[in-house]
Amino acid sequence: MDINKKIATRQSYGEELVELGRKNEKIVVLDADLSSATKTGMFAKEFPDRFINVGIAEQNMMGIAAGLSTFGKIPYASTFAMFATGRGYDQIRNSITYPNLNVKICATHAGITVGEDGATHQMIEDISLMRTLPNMKVMCTSDDIQTKWAVEEISKIEGPVYLRLCRLSTPVIYTEKQKFEFGKGIQIGDGTDASIIATGVTVSEAIKAQEELAKRGVNVRVIDIHTIKPIDTDLIIKCAEETKKIITVEDHNIIGGIGSAVCEVLSEYHPKKVIRMGIKDEFGKSGKAEELMKYFNIDCESIINKVID
Repeated sequence: MDINKKIATRQSYGEELVELGRKNEKIVVLDADLSSATKTGMFAKEFPDRFINVGIAEQNMMGIAAGLSTFGKIPYASTFAMFATGRGYDQIRNSITYPNLNVKICATHAGITVGEDGATHQMIEDISLMRTLPNMKVMCTSDDIQTKWAVEEISKIEGPVYLRLCRLSTPVIYTEKQKFEFGKGIQIGDGTDASIIATGVTVSEAIKAQEELAKRGVNVRVIDIHTIKPIDTDLIIKCAEETKKIITVEDHNIIGGIGSAVCEVLSEYHPKKVIRMGIKDEFGKSGKAEELMKYFNIDCESIINKVID
């Protein structure tokens, strides 16, 4: 992991959209008047005829995306997570997932790491909302390299996909040589004292904790779950069998997020106690992203304390 090189996954999204647009003429991008923040403005500049700014009308954007998909286009509908899954939920459910249409919903500014925008804009329920929808696949990427892979990969997947992206710049974890596979988590290390199962921005925090714990003689493995639905059941069971503790950490409500997903797997296939780290069923607060991660106990130090507790 390169802690000196930090890139927000929303930036990676914008850059890869342009590359994908050059490869595939079916790609069209929609935005709800936030293209400078979601970084879809890069695509708009390169392919103005394939970009639609619907204005502040997220529900309409989902309907337009659904319609475009029925004509063979591959629409990427982009806005903040709060507006995509909150305001647009009805249209996503009834116009996209119910008819199982080929729409990609790419939501930036997810979680409490939105920071100073405060509780109203800190969407901590989106994973829960999206993964309970039939036909919907859910991804949450952890760094620049993985995000660029995911942006192209979801264009190859038939049906609706929700891709969760972040405002906060985070360390680059992987190299160009890393192989990713949809639906398969990535194991980092072989420690047996604990498995730290993370997604999105918390993966780099988990790796930092892993490195610090190793200095203390505590060996843990980090599991990067970039695909939350379908989740990597085999890897989760393997971790439960091979490690003493299972800890999940997420920038999301512990109800319905990756912690719940892991519990669902283990309760059915390999019962084991799961320690869930995340937002404990409360709304966010306004503040700097790093300070909020510490406040809500999803930072490196909090993970270390939970492992050695």
